[in-house]
Amino acid sequence: MFVDQVKIYVKGGDGGNGAVSFRREKYVALGGPAGGDGGKGANVIFVVDEGLRTLIDFRYQRHFKAKRGEHGRTKGMHGAGSDDMIVRVPPGTTVYDDDTQEVIADLIEHGQRAIIAKGGRGGRGNIRFATSSNPAPEIAENGEPGQERYIRMELKLIADVGLVGYPSVGKSTLLSSVTAAKPKIAAYHFTTIAPNLGVVDLGEKSFVMADLPGLIEGAHEGIGLGHQFLRHVERTRLIVHVIDMASTEGRDPYEDYLQINEELKHYNARMEDRPQIIVANKMDLPDAEVHLQAFREKCPDVKIYPISGVTRQGVQDLMYAIGDLLETIPDRFEVEEVAEVEERVVFKAEPEEIPFVITRDNDIFVVSGDKLEKLTKMTNLNSYDSIQRFSRLMRTMGIDQALRERGAKDGDTVQIGKFEFEFQE
Repeated sequence: MFVDQVKIYVKGGDGGNGAVSFRREKYVALGGPAGGDGGKGANVIFVVDEGLRTLIDFRYQRHFKAKRGEHGRTKGMHGAGSDDMIVRVPPGTTVYDDDTQEVIADLIEHGQRAIIAKGGRGGRGNIRFATSSNPAPEIAENGEPGQERYIRMELKLIADVGLVGYPSVGKSTLLSSVTAAKPKIAAYHFTTIAPNLGVVDLGEKSFVMADLPGLIEGAHEGIGLGHQFLRHVERTRLIVHVIDMASTEGRDPYEDYLQINEELKHYNARMEDRPQIIVANKMDLPDAEVHLQAFREKCPDVKIYPISGVTRQGVQDLMYAIGDLLETIPDRFEVEEVAEVEERVVFKAEPEEIPFVITRDNDIFVVSGDKLEKLTKMTNLNSYDSIQRFSRLMRTMGIDQALRERGAKDGDTVQIGKFEFEFQE
């Protein structure tokens, strides 16, 4: 089964909690704090594996949760960080944030890595909070929660050559005649409903050819197989436009040529400049020569290769022409504007955060904000010292003043994330 689009859930590992501990050793008076930091949670990293060709594995496993870091220990020992969770994906995978529809990573080359969900940092132990005014703090942080998100993955095939054209023009027949691929061939439309790949071996040179599902008018709007087909054309270096020159379906070959190019252009304007070879197929059938002559008169400057996929007439010359043209074409075309690749690791910077927002839910003041909710989760609410520190941070962020301006009074309920507090002057 060829699967080229899936939606999954990923979550980076939570950081380990910091420890509250004190040195209790013989002959060491007032030993002071000795609680270590928690370890860092694991990242979820996607790695390109050239041995994969489909996203089928993600149909059966849709949740990926990385391990959390170890908790801090006594005697100043820090918890160990967890090893990153490696998830292998096929080349040509584009990863989108399902909520914002932003491109997280465009994974093309074998071995390329992308951090999809970052692990949380470890919480600090009480050894980090010692000051001259408070030399024995009972404060330690919980680990930072790992990043979690729903993502959408799209596979855009990476092939040197893409066969395009209306249904039943002979794309699958051509692929089967020049490669070892065995696509389904039948006398009805949309026999090919998923791309087929084959390798054309010309001795000194070879290239990958993809038989792509047939286009129809309106495909750029999703009609027919629509976008399921068009996304795979984006990465092909050369488009081989196969035309039924015998007009066995009763369509005008020239109109087919214009319509397919319009669909490509409407889907992605850059496709208009992609190198293209015109193939006049089914030349063994009656009236094909007449239609070819009419086509040449309308397109005098276009190089056309007459062939028959069934009898293999002209096919060898076509393959050598494709091989020669590929040597003049760049190895890759830019498809998406994504984050820079540094040391083969892709990372997209987070957008600037709004500090907090206050809303009303009946009599409850709801304070929300990613940074604030993260701070709440990292605070040990069972520790008096930790609660006092949290209160000071809220005042520093201006939350107390903002609540007063919204009308909060003593005893009013304030909600931050899953926690509720009483507002006090």
